[in-house]
Amino acid sequence: MELTSQLSAVVTGGASGLGAATARVLAEEGVKVAIFDLNAGAGERVASEVGGVFCGCDVTSDDSVAEALGTARAAHGQERILVNCAGIATAMRTIKRDRNTGEVVPHDIGLFTRAVEINLIGTFRLISRCAAGMCQAEPITPDGGRGVIVSTASVAAEDGQIGQVAYAASKGGVSALTLPVARDLSRDGIRVVTILPGLFETPMFDGLGDDVRESLAKSVPFPSRLGYPAEYAKLVRHICENDMLNGCNIRLDGAIRLAIK
Repeated sequence: MELTSQLSAVVTGGASGLGAATARVLAEEGVKVAIFDLNAGAGERVASEVGGVFCGCDVTSDDSVAEALGTARAAHGQERILVNCAGIATAMRTIKRDRNTGEVVPHDIGLFTRAVEINLIGTFRLISRCAAGMCQAEPITPDGGRGVIVSTASVAAEDGQIGQVAYAASKGGVSALTLPVARDLSRDGIRVVTILPGLFETPMFDGLGDDVRESLAKSVPFPSRLGYPAEYAKLVRHICENDMLNGCNIRLDGAIRLAIK
C-alpha cells in the first residue's frame, strides 16, 4: 500500500512514545493522522505538530471509542491504517509474601484485569471497529487491499519476567490474536501485523535512574542500547508499504531475550 495524502490513520496512544513517533513518520508521508489518547495536552501538541486531529479516547469504553472514531472520520474520512500503541505496564508477582508478617497475598485481580482491559481488550476493540469501517471502503491496492492494522505486543509476550504476569498475559493475547484476525479479515483485504518491541526509550522508562537505564541497554546484544521510538515507527511504515506482511508477529528487539528478572 502506497502511503499518500489520500490515506488516513488512527494511532492509539499517539500522545507519546511509540505512538507519537509513528504519527510523525506517517505524517511525513502525507498520511492524515488522528491521535487517540487520554492525555489531551500532549495529544493536542502532537496533533498540531503533524497537522492531524486529536481525539480524546479511553480504549476501555465502547462509547469513547465510537465518539473518537466519529471525530476522526469527520475530519479525515475512513481510516485505512490503525496502529494500536495504547497500553500500560504493570508489575506484581502471582503471590506476594510480606517480609514482616510472612502473610501470603495473591495477585491483585483488579490490577490484572486492568492490564487485560487496556492492553488486550482495548486493542481488539479498536481492531474490530476500524475493520468494520475499512471493509466497507473501496479497495486501494491492485490486490484488493482495503487497510492495514498494526498492533503492539511486547517481547514479554514470549519471555515474560518475574512480576510481569499480567503484562505478559495481556501482550501474549495481542500476539495470539494476530493470525486469526488476519484470517478473519483476509476476504476483506485487511492485513494484520503485530510488533513485539524489546527495550525502547519510552515514558515507561522515564522514572529509572541512569545506572538502571545503562544496565538495561547493556543487556541488549546488538545494538547495545535502548531502541528509539523512530525505529518502531519506521517498521510500521514498512508494514504498511509491504503487502506481503500479514498475520505475523515481528520482534523488534536487538536480539534480546529477557532474563528471569
